[in-house]
Amino acid sequence: MTNISVTAEQIKAAVTAALGKAVCKLTIDLGEVTVWVSSADYLEAARTLRDAEGCKFEQLIDLCGVDYSEYEEAAFGGKRFAVVLHLLSVSLNQRVRLKVFAADDDMPMVDSVCAVWNSADWFEREAFDLFGIVFDGHVDLRRILTDYGFIGHPFRKDFPLSGHVEMRYDAERARVVYEPVTIEPRENTPRVVRESNYGGLR
Repeated sequence: MTNISVTAEQIKAAVTAALGKAVCKLTIDLGEVTVWVSSADYLEAARTLRDAEGCKFEQLIDLCGVDYSEYEEAAFGGKRFAVVLHLLSVSLNQRVRLKVFAADDDMPMVDSVCAVWNSADWFEREAFDLFGIVFDGHVDLRRILTDYGFIGHPFRKDFPLSGHVEMRYDAERARVVYEPVTIEPRENTPRVVRESNYGGLR
């Protein structure tokens, strides 16, 4: 049986050798390797991880956005938006997680990796739709999950739970109309059982 820590150490060594100074941070947690790179080095790092001997991460199996604005009760102190990739090497039977932070919180943008892994196409569109992260070089960057007239990016931590607009079909106009949200904000309070001997507990 293969020792997970040894495998992770081997992956760490291979990734470090391949990326060199492009590595901002590299960790092993729970037997998994995570490497951080800057947005300036991101695209080249992706190509290197795909092609370098000892890496050969031919498949991108997931890509998502992350909003760190309320991470650890807003004590994170770094950039707000990150893109996280999970890469798989079928030929070497290994995985790595690649993270990159967008340099600008007001206009989060990183390079598209669609030219490196074409499976990134819809993942990047989803991260753009839900987080507002722009992928420079993506050939068809438009919303994929929300409606065409949707306002905002619903996975951002500051997005209101009720949204900004509501949509309904208007029979008189024979079309869909958008209107300001009319739902009053409310707080759901869970039911609390106050029986003194509930479930045999005292």
